[in-house]
Amino acid sequence: MARPYVTLRRSAWAELSNHTTIRLDEETLDRLRGIGDPTSQEDVSEVYRPLTQLLHLTMVNAGRLNDQRNHFLQLNVARTPFVIAVAGSVAVGKSTVSRLLQELLRRAPGSPKVDLVTTDGFLYPNAELERRGILHRKGFPHSYNRRELLQFVMDVKSGSKRVEAPVYSHSKYDILPDERIVVESPDILIVEGLNVLQPARVEKNGRSGLAISDFFDFSVFVDAREEHIKQWFMSRFLELRRRAMGTTEGFFTRYQSMSEEDAASFSSQVWDTINGPNLRQNVAPTKQRATAILRKDADHKISKISIRKV
Repeated sequence: MARPYVTLRRSAWAELSNHTTIRLDEETLDRLRGIGDPTSQEDVSEVYRPLTQLLHLTMVNAGRLNDQRNHFLQLNVARTPFVIAVAGSVAVGKSTVSRLLQELLRRAPGSPKVDLVTTDGFLYPNAELERRGILHRKGFPHSYNRRELLQFVMDVKSGSKRVEAPVYSHSKYDILPDERIVVESPDILIVEGLNVLQPARVEKNGRSGLAISDFFDFSVFVDAREEHIKQWFMSRFLELRRRAMGTTEGFFTRYQSMSEEDAASFSSQVWDTINGPNLRQNVAPTKQRATAILRKDADHKISKISIRKV
């Protein structure tokens, strides 16, 4: 059976790096890395520079198509932001991928304005999740205000000059009610989140509604074996707990009294009961909807890149 993707091993993909001269200094790269993420200058050169070039090429051609469509239809419709999605499991490294792409795309020809929004801000507040009895399902599709998220992406893609998004605090593990992210006419918007590639829901009347993925111009799925992601999740949990030692505020202060062994056991249980099932039931099934799939090995290194055939 023919596959809808062309898959390149890292060595072949890395050969495309010479098509761009975009660089990142070590200080900037260190700022962009997530906790425990070993992304190196070699990774930037061999993986992310070619991906940035492909994204920029796709964006440029989308602009040309818009101009040609305007000419044919005798219209003068302004070009709207190019929207990129970055999807994948908790702890797989999608936040680092998103930040890297944002920084590299800002340095692409024309210096486009690139904004980044995570869907965490569209989670229901903890009080609402508790009221609905789904606080233990935080991160599952039904724990998000999907209507508000869809409206946000629609507004951006429709060319609204100013759009606001809620802000989520990982240290407080909740929405910050008095803070908003403002998106003002970007050239590119990156939307990062667990469930950004979810298909539209089928309504009770049998009709299918809109999905936020209907408004994406390009999407990236960060992939790895579950056993590796679980290990990364546990390592990150233990590191966040270590950083919370001696503090009195923040979500992870509640785990200070645990022994290292108990904390590891607890994080393993969280994965087995929440993040693992969410990955298998909701996140992983959306992988084949992505434009590009970045496959990671146990060491966090991307070994294969799959690009959907045109």
